[in-house]
Amino acid sequence: MAHGSVTDLSRWPVKSLRGERVDAARFDDRGMAGDRAYALLDERATRTGNVLTVRQNPTMLGWAASYGDVADPTEPPTLRGPDGVDWSWTDPELTDVLTGSLDIPLSLRAADGQQDRGPTVLVTFEASRAGLSDELGADVDLRRFRTNLHVTADLPAFAEEGWEPGTTLTAGEVELAVTGDNAGPCIRCAVPSWDADGRERWRDLQTHLIGRHDNKFGVIMRVTKPGEIRLGDAVRHEP
Repeated sequence: MAHGSVTDLSRWPVKSLRGERVDAARFDDRGMAGDRAYALLDERATRTGNVLTVRQNPTMLGWAASYGDVADPTEPPTLRGPDGVDWSWTDPELTDVLTGSLDIPLSLRAADGQQDRGPTVLVTFEASRAGLSDELGADVDLRRFRTNLHVTADLPAFAEEGWEPGTTLTAGEVELAVTGDNAGPCIRCAVPSWDADGRERWRDLQTHLIGRHDNKFGVIMRVTKPGEIRLGDAVRHEP
């Protein structure tokens, strides 16, 4: 058994846009409430209806999305463009503005549920972030990994790479578990190689993860007991 505390809570209202750090969040059968609940759809002829991501267009990271400081959002998010102008998700002009900004024809979608990978929660650990920074000889910004729950605990760096089904984590009121059905050590795509604002790509980061860590960082978990998590809440890990 290991113990620690919650040191970061981050929510990403629109898939592949920048998100927001919050002081508290609701976790239930949706995962983290409001997380990746909206998406942009690519409307180019050869990709019509596909979800648009940073992999196709890194300039998406110039846009941010936020619900404000609420634990369980019920209203659509507000988007902020690279010019600092705010747009309501329901603004009829938003589609044209995003199309012009990203230079791709697109449409908006309110997701029928949560997350592209299902109702899961991405958990990362400070020991692993610090360990990765040491290995690379440069500080690794946590935002690259689009984590939901970041924990500082008395666990060794990269311990989560070996977590098997049945492993649980209790944070605040919430219990999360590795269940084996798309939940376990997180295999990373190319997105973390982009800095949080989409300005520059650090290819060596993904190359290092592939070569040293089987391309894993963090762990995908499912909520088995719903409730609220707040910054500073106690965390308990049981293998």
